[in-house]
Amino acid sequence: MSKVQKKLVVKVLSGLNDPERTAQAFTVAATALASGFEVSLWLTSDASDFALPGKAAEFELPHAAPLQDLLEALLAGGAVTLCTQCAARRGITADQIIPSIAIKGAASFVEEIMAEGVQALVY
Repeated sequence: MSKVQKKLVVKVLSGLNDPERTAQAFTVAATALASGFEVSLWLTSDASDFALPGKAAEFELPHAAPLQDLLEALLAGGAVTLCTQCAARRGITADQIIPSIAIKGAASFVEEIMAEGVQALVY
């Protein structure tokens, strides 16, 4: 019998408007990745802006790891996805975002979170 791979999917809705929630989402995702879990981070709603180069560097919160560092770790070892509809509502196009970020819709999110061994968190 094969062991089920544990995977964490984190959906982030908050952005610069809610720094503590935003920092918590990125911190949990990066911590899970550093702990050896497969991690997928979804940027939705106000978090969509973090798909743009330099936006995470603008984020500041005392006693929190730099968001840019957390995003870079997640890009290097996990998967980062931007919501299709969220991008469209903000006029964000594929040629504007960080190259290693995918743009996918709700069907992809549902497929990802319904797989065996997946834990989903929404911030």
